Amino acid sequence: MSVDVTAPAPQPMPSGTTTARPSAPPPRLVVEQWAPDSRGRAQRHAVRIGLVLLVLFVTSLVPDVYTNLVSKAAVFAIVALSMNILVGYAGQVSLGHAAFFGAGAFAAGYTLTELDLPWGAGLVVAALSGAFAAVLLGAVALRVKGLYLAIVTISYGLFAQEVVFNITSLTGGGAGQVAPRPVMPGFIVSFMDGLGGPFSAMAGGLDGFTSDLSYAYLCIAFLAVFLLFDTLFAGSKAGRAVRALRESERVAASWGINVTGYKLLAFVLSGLIAAVAGGLFASIEQRVAPADFQFLLSITFLLMAVVGGVGNRWGVVQGGVLFAVLPTLLERSHENLHFWPFTAIDITLEPVISAALLILTLTLYPGGIAQQQHHLHSWLRMGKFKDDTADPLTDPPAVYREDPLADPEGARL
Repeated sequence: MSVDVTAPAPQPMPSGTTTARPSAPPPRLVVEQWAPDSRGRAQRHAVRIGLVLLVLFVTSLVPDVYTNLVSKAAVFAIVALSMNILVGYAGQVSLGHAAFFGAGAFAAGYTLTELDLPWGAGLVVAALSGAFAAVLLGAVALRVKGLYLAIVTISYGLFAQEVVFNITSLTGGGAGQVAPRPVMPGFIVSFMDGLGGPFSAMAGGLDGFTSDLSYAYLCIAFLAVFLLFDTLFAGSKAGRAVRALRESERVAASWGINVTGYKLLAFVLSGLIAAVAGGLFASIEQRVAPADFQFLLSITFLLMAVVGGVGNRWGVVQGGVLFAVLPTLLERSHENLHFWPFTAIDITLEPVISAALLILTLTLYPGGIAQQQHHLHSWLRMGKFKDDTADPLTDPPAVYREDPLADPEGARL
């Protein structure tokens, strides 16, 4: 006996409903973003390359008497980047940064002179000394913040100035510590000399980086390396966690961020980079003394970051260059420009001018130099020259809903 089983006829669905697709992901919302065309991208890349070539070209044209000033400007720009990690990213105040800077300078000089090690080893020792000093300071600074943190960093800077930097066996006392520049390894010179011909002639001119111009290019190369490092760090998970501390440590902790660990990381990276800059600084004049690292230098480092624009790497770099050349600029203007106001301004007024720049920054441009160049930075980052003119309420960006099953191109909302 067979039974004929037939499926029930499908019932019509109520009006206004659609078939559910539980396994399908919800459609994505995509915000329309402006991007330059191929010509615009080519123009931006050309300007970037032009700026790099301009720096290299101007460095080669600077009179010999000012070549070391280029090295100092690059070194101060590196210090500004280290300040930016601590002040701009982590939101911590440091008024003892000259201690990291000086520790790196004396550590490099001691390694090169007393231990007779290669220049690269001196720079590594300088970096380790800065990181170690930052760990010690960070361990204390983790327990305080705000005004109390500023007092702790001031105390640390004064302790280094009055005690550590006056250890004669380490710093050489008033005579200072010798810090020679790097030379080309002898086996490389011998190898090129053995090749004969033009290589032998070239080997005779190889002096490493002992000349002022070659050392200036070496400092610029280190600045480029730290700019790349800062870019990669700011975009990394650790960099985003450090920047979250600046907004609110409690909110960052609620997101699962290790506030203590990342704050200490900011101190260590900042101290390490400042110490490497100190090692580079030691070989500019090839001798450093305790008088080079007074408390006023820490104030200058903080001013570089604030006037440049805390949180913006290109702004703080320009702030570092500005404060590196400011004393020489005032001195030469007073000597060569015989009309007011240059006749009334000389190098003794540098602290007054620095304070005036700080006041103008805080009152007119809280974002510093970076805020004044906001449109240019936006254009170089492949954005519009004026990207803040559109009102999001009256001119909102176009939003699209992606639904590849229904409309591969998306449906505009």
